[in-house]
Amino acid sequence: MDMKRDYYEDVQLFSSGVKLFWFILLILFLALYPLLFKNYYVYVANYIAINVLVAIGLNLLVGYTGQISLGHSGFFAIGAFGTIVLMTEAHFPFLLALFAAALVTAVFGFLIGLPALRLEGPYLSIATLGFGLSITRIIGRIELFGGRQGLHAPELVIGPWHLNSDRDFYYLLITITVILTLAARNLVKTKVGRAFVAIRDADIAAQTMGVNLMYYKTLAFALSAFYTGLAGGLYAFVLRFIEPELFSLLMSILFLAMVVVGGLGSIFGAIAGAVLLSWLDLELRNILSIPYLGAWLEVLSRSYFSITGVSNIQYILYGFIMVLIMLFEPLGIFGLWIRTKIYWRTWPF
Repeated sequence: MDMKRDYYEDVQLFSSGVKLFWFILLILFLALYPLLFKNYYVYVANYIAINVLVAIGLNLLVGYTGQISLGHSGFFAIGAFGTIVLMTEAHFPFLLALFAAALVTAVFGFLIGLPALRLEGPYLSIATLGFGLSITRIIGRIELFGGRQGLHAPELVIGPWHLNSDRDFYYLLITITVILTLAARNLVKTKVGRAFVAIRDADIAAQTMGVNLMYYKTLAFALSAFYTGLAGGLYAFVLRFIEPELFSLLMSILFLAMVVVGGLGSIFGAIAGAVLLSWLDLELRNILSIPYLGAWLEVLSRSYFSITGVSNIQYILYGFIMVLIMLFEPLGIFGLWIRTKIYWRTWPF
């Protein structure tokens, strides 16, 4: 029997040659992706990679620590505006501004995590919701952040490289995403990750066993905010223009939906949920252009609803997907993956 004799065996990236093979294949695919697909699909990949970072960060908080947040659009906004302001006003280079803004976001996450020591469940959700709604209003009233007019991202230069297109920005973004994904995967296997899970399952029992609730709850918020702030800074350079109205409550709900649909408490689930809902988010924005379906929805809306409501059809679909998952597969896409692996291991019996 192959038994684990050390906790550090959990953080090994490749426990078998099969996993190493598939990882190399994945890296090769990501490296060749911009050469194989049109520019629009490179933009889609960039958008998905940013949401993967947010979903992983939110999953550390919701899935592993059991603390619900509806204010991650606020962290996202702090990272986006902070990165641009540090580059334009303080003249920081891009990478320094990106990580500095993410650290500032982590500080805000730590401060928001303090109420989590006394709040849980719906009460914590309302507290984070208030933060997410208020931070965008505050940013919109400060001229340093462009006020209601928003900010344009400056030219992106890293050393001798000018990253002016989606294809140029893709390699930097994918590199950061892969590194932070591996970091999160290892984090949940360490003492910190086990403390998070213990708090999620039974915080009183965890405290009895010596887990410092104040330290780990605030750390979970700070780490989650760091990932989200970093993603926000990258998002600003994918859009090249940001304004406070972009960072709405619906954005926070979309982030939470990615985690729930993908599977709580799973890095793979966070990635799968982000990929699926990010793709749906982009595709359903132009739902009226889809053959047959678009025409049918337009007729339906003119007859019974408002034609302007068709643009929000994606949110109806997100809700429908979440209801189905809660009814038939609470573990989300990750649960379906587990069922599939078990099926093929036992096939044909």
